[in-house]
Amino acid sequence: MEIKRLVLGMVRTNCYIAYTEESKKAVVIDPAADSGRIMEELAVLGVTPEAVLLTHGHFDHMLAADTLRKQYRIPVCILKEDAELLEQPELNGSELFMRMSYGITADELLLDGQQLRFLDGTLRVIASPGHTAGSCCYYQEAERVLFSGDTLFQGSVGRTDLPTGKASLISVSIREKLFVLPEDTLVLSGHGMETTIGEEKEHNPYVV
Repeated sequence: MEIKRLVLGMVRTNCYIAYTEESKKAVVIDPAADSGRIMEELAVLGVTPEAVLLTHGHFDHMLAADTLRKQYRIPVCILKEDAELLEQPELNGSELFMRMSYGITADELLLDGQQLRFLDGTLRVIASPGHTAGSCCYYQEAERVLFSGDTLFQGSVGRTDLPTGKASLISVSIREKLFVLPEDTLVLSGHGMETTIGEEKEHNPYVV
C-alpha cells in the first residue's frame, strides 16, 4: 500500500489517498476540500478511487466528497452513528465555522469491526467515539497503518466540545481500541504529522 497525503482546506486537514501500484485502485480518506486538487493527484498517480471513507462527519473532512462521488461513481462511507451529523449543517460545523449550510448523505453506513475489502486487502473499521459520536478509524493490519481521523493526534487528541462530542469517551476509545494495536503501528491523523501507537502510549499527555 502506498499513501499520498494532501493538506487541504481552511484548517489544514489531512486527506489521504491510499492505493496499490499493482491494482491501480485507491480509496480517498477524508477529502477535506479542493476536489480539483484531489482529482489532479489521482491522475498523476494513475489510480482510480473505489470509495470515499470518512473518519467522521465534520465539514473540514468531507467538503470534496460529493464531487468525488459523482465524478467517479463511488460510494461515500461513514460510521452509521455519524450519518446525521454529516447531513446536518448545524451539527457538522459548516454553519458555525463557514457561515454556510452544507451537508451530504452517505451511501454506505459502516459498523464497528466491519472489514472493508479495498486496496487488495482489508481495512478494519474501528469505532472511536469522543470527537464525535460516530468517529472512527481505519486500520490496515497487514501493514500496520492506522488512519485515526481526529481521534488521536501526535501528542494530542481531538476536541470534544462540538456537537455529539464527549470528553469522557475519547480517552476510553484511544486506550481500549487504539492502544491495543502493535506499538509500531503508523498513525496517520486528520491534522498534523504522523506518529506511532508506541510513541503516543509513552508520551501523549491527553490520554488518561
